Formats: sequence, C-alpha cells, structure tokens
Amino acid sequence: MKRIIIWLLLITPFFTKAENADSTWIVNNYIKKEQYITMRDGIRLYTVIYLPKDITEKHPVLITRTPYSSGPYGENNFRKFWNNHYKEYFRENYIMVMQDVRGKSMSEGTFIDVRPFNKHKKLNTDIDESTDTYDTIDWLVKNLAGNNRKVGVFGNSYPGFYAIQAALCNHPALVAVSPQAPVTDWFMGDDWHHNGAFFILDAFNFFVIWGFGNIRKEPTEDEFKSNLKVPTKDNYAFFLRTGAIPNFTKLTGDSIKFWNEMMNHPDYDAWWQERNARTACYNIKPAMLVVGGLFDAEDCFGAWNTYKAIEKQSPRTDNKLVMGPWCHGQWTRTDGTHLGHIKFGSNTVEWYARNMEIPFFNYYLKKKGSVENIKNANVFFTGENIWKQFTQWPPADATEKALFLQSGGKLNWEKSTSRKKSYSEYISDPAKPVPYTEGINSRRTYEYLTDDQRFASTRPDVLVFQTDVLTKDVTLAGPVIADLQTSISTTDADFVVKLIDVFPDDFRYGKDDNYIMSGYEMLVRGDIFRGRYRRNFEKPEAFTADKITQVKYSMPDVAHTFKKGHRIMVQVQSSWFPLSDRNPQKFTDIYHAKDVDFQKATIRIYHDQINNSKIILSVKE
Repeated sequence: MKRIIIWLLLITPFFTKAENADSTWIVNNYIKKEQYITMRDGIRLYTVIYLPKDITEKHPVLITRTPYSSGPYGENNFRKFWNNHYKEYFRENYIMVMQDVRGKSMSEGTFIDVRPFNKHKKLNTDIDESTDTYDTIDWLVKNLAGNNRKVGVFGNSYPGFYAIQAALCNHPALVAVSPQAPVTDWFMGDDWHHNGAFFILDAFNFFVIWGFGNIRKEPTEDEFKSNLKVPTKDNYAFFLRTGAIPNFTKLTGDSIKFWNEMMNHPDYDAWWQERNARTACYNIKPAMLVVGGLFDAEDCFGAWNTYKAIEKQSPRTDNKLVMGPWCHGQWTRTDGTHLGHIKFGSNTVEWYARNMEIPFFNYYLKKKGSVENIKNANVFFTGENIWKQFTQWPPADATEKALFLQSGGKLNWEKSTSRKKSYSEYISDPAKPVPYTEGINSRRTYEYLTDDQRFASTRPDVLVFQTDVLTKDVTLAGPVIADLQTSISTTDADFVVKLIDVFPDDFRYGKDDNYIMSGYEMLVRGDIFRGRYRRNFEKPEAFTADKITQVKYSMPDVAHTFKKGHRIMVQVQSSWFPLSDRNPQKFTDIYHAKDVDFQKATIRIYHDQINNSKIILSVKE
C-alpha cells in the first residue's frame, strides 16, 4: 500500500510526447484553485480544485481525499494527472478535487490513522471522516460555479479507505464512489497484519523509514521525511540482525504514535475492531465500484471484503466489483500487460479504464452512456487470461472442493485411506527463517505474489505437495481455505500455506523467452496465520506441545485457471521473512518478546484418514 514510493511514482512519471501534449491541454483548459474549507468543528482542510474553463455546460465533481499530500502546492503547479487514465476526466470537463485529510500536510487538525466511524454523532464536535467528507461536498456544491450538483469520490490505497468513509456520509449530492485497494482492517488482512501475524517489513518502512508516522506540529508542505537510514540494502539481513520487535521499537525513538499503539494491542481487541471499516458498510446510498488487484500485496483483502461487506450489510446498494491481475494500484501506473514474469496477454489497465471506471462515473455523474456492461462482478482470470463477468461473486456454479495433502508429497482430490497416523515434518528455526522471495532486496517487491517458488521448494523447512499432471483445466473462483491438522513441539507457531501453479517443463510464452518459464512455480495465493489465534482472534491460546490440533483459515479469493498439462502445488512452512515478523515459537507477547525467547520448533502436518490436512478450493464447473 501506502508506500510513499508509490505516491512519488504517481506524481513524477516519465513523459512521452503524448503525455506532454495531454499536460499542455490540461494546463491550457483548466484553472487551479487552492481553498481552505471549514469543517463543522471549525477545523480547516486544505483543498485543491481543478476547474474547467468551459462554461457551456455544468460539470460534475470528482474528489480524492488523501493523507499523502494533494500537492504540488501553488496555483501554477499542476499535479501530473496526464500520465494515466485520469486525463480522460479532464477531457470530460470534470471538476477534479484533491484534499489533504484532517491533520495531514496543509490541513489543520489532528490526524488519526484509520479514524473509526462514529455511529452516534450528536454535536458538531462529533466528527469522523464521513462528516469531513459531507462538509467538503456541501461547500463544493454550494460554492463552485458551474457544478451540476453531482459528486463522485474515488481513491486508491489509503485514499480508498477515505472513499469508503465518504460513502457513509449520506450527502444527497454524492451519487458514485469507487474505493480502490481500500484499507479496511489492519489486523485481519490489510497492510500491517494478516490473520494476526505482523507484517513488519511494510509497517516499519512505512511509519519509520518513509516517515509517515512523523508527528506534525503544524500544517506543512514537506511532511514526509525519512527518520532512519538502513545500513544495508539487504532487508532480510537487516531485519534478522535487528532481532525481536522491541529492538525495532527502540529504533522508532518512541515517537511513532501508531506504532506504539499497535505494540499495546497485540490481539484483535475493541481498539482494532472499531478500526474495521467494513462494520460501517450499511445503508449505503451512492453506487459503488470496488476495485482491486488479484496480486495486491497490501490491500487485496480490503477490495474483496469491502465488496462482500456491502453485499451483505447493504443489499439494496448498486454495488459492483472489478478485480484485475494487478499489484497495488497498478491500474493507475502501467499498462497491466504483465506482473513480474507472468504475462496477461493484453492491456488489462486500458480495458478496465475504458469499460469500467470511466463509464461508471460518466453514467452516474453526467448521465452519459450506460453501465449495462458493468456486471456485479468483473474479474480477470489468470492462467487463461480473460475477463469474465458474473451476476454474483463467488459465481453461482463455484463449489467447494478439497485437495488433500498426502504422504510422499502427493496432492489428491481423494483423502488418504490409511488408518495409520501419517505426517510430514520440518524444523522451523527462527534463526534461519524462510524468505518470502529469492535474491537480495532493499524494498518489499511488488511482484512477489506471482514469484517463482522453486527457491522455497528445495528448503528442508518447506513441505511440498503436488498433483499429477492435470488432464483438464481446473478453474478456481472464490476463497482459498487452508485446513491443517498439525502438532508442534513448542507452544506457538505460524503457518504459511501457498497455492502454486507449476508450469510444464517445456512452457514458453513465445520464441524469445528462452524457456525462462519452464517449470516455473507461480504463486497464485499465499498467506500466513498466527497459530495462537486458531480459535479466537481476541483471546490467543497456547498450543499443547505435540498434541494434534486444527489450524484453519481463509485467504483472499482467487480467479485462476490451472491449465491442462500444469500441476497444482501446495507448500507449507512456518515463516515468511521479513514480510512477516518471526514467531518466537513460544507463547508470549511477541511485541515485547526478547531475543532469547526465540526457539526452534518441530512442526508436523498430518495426512491420514482421521487427521487429513487439506486445502479447500472454490472450483468453477
């Protein structure tokens, strides 16, 4: 998500002649205004307004609210909207608005990360992000000459969270909202935690190294400053050498507010639960277009589960979903023809912009065109590389089917018939954690969710199970559920389960790829689970050493076809470093653990008739 580097990419692109022509057109046909808009409690929010010079018709308003700065500042300095499909909104004469959220950059007030929605607002001092959005919209439609009193809101990543909050404001002028890769739940699946496991690489880089967690004393144009220089470009080595989490807390200088709050809330308590944006997704009035990436390392969870929450809690809402074959925010930056080594056969970003997002806003904000071609669920299926559209998600013809782990590294649709206790085991050593990707990296890579997993297959602390060569295509459309029967020799452990597409040995995309994809083990979906939460995320529970117990958890949905001639593989391991922090494998408060607490654990995964570990897939017929 939220990497400042992504933001920088959005505002400092490389230019082509076409982009320079677009930039000239926008500057010549728009006026930029900077305005402070006063909220109901007196706090003023810095707002940038790009107004079309055209006065032949009234224009809709499209807003992005951001904690990453709405700069560049100065009415003669235009943001570089022309490097992606946003330029089409200028061609359509939209009034484009960006706003620094409360307490960030040039806005007044106090910033609170993922500020909870307030259900019980009575006084003007009872504010949240929905009231700030309401007050902003109200000022815009009443004060901007030439607006048509129809407003849309969109945003990607953290601004996606603010788009969700906008949808809750119930301003009558707000008719269309698109949360894109939205932050929803920072404990269960977005950004800083997955199933309770702390994603320390992203969290530490975001809040500390990139400076998002800095305390701002007053409005400023230059808020984001690095707090720490890492002594090595090898993040695996740096995070391993630094050790237990309290050592990272020391490096923050005890000055990063949200970091310290996380350290005091290790479990899914009320503090985390009120920061779950999905719980407020009821009685939503505007039309919704939820957008996400199948390989979004930051907020894949957020996109899938925002859509599902609205479907369940606000069934009358015109709610639509688009999931493309993208990493985080890729639909605003590249052509979407590939991610890492995996090719998708077409410009998926152009298809999305022309067929989904632009028609959505044009219809609801301008009454132009139609949304008949935007179905309830619009999802790209990798493997066969095709967009498919459905009236519901998961599709009505998708059914749960289990693939059973078996002895000898086999993976089969039928469970073992052996009554004899059978298991595969490995030793999980926190001193030598399994890396999440191969090679030396200074940053968290964007493409790791499609990476070749052969580097992990050869490790003794990674179990590998695979099917025979497939005799027909197998299409998955829905969640992936890991259901392990396990025992551990200690009192706590993490579990990483990875679903992998094994390419044929003679596979080539084309004659020029030099067989680089031969035998490629493409990660289709993988996720981690902190074992102490196997029964309850609010109340962690120690394992009883060597006692067989179930660890079952759901991963974000997949849309993928394993082609005939490929194999399906499952890998099981107990670390994913430094993506996730290391579990000491001792039942203790990990946020305050000591280096001496870390210990080896013997992990057994059972696969007999009674204790049958499996992965449950949504198979589309």
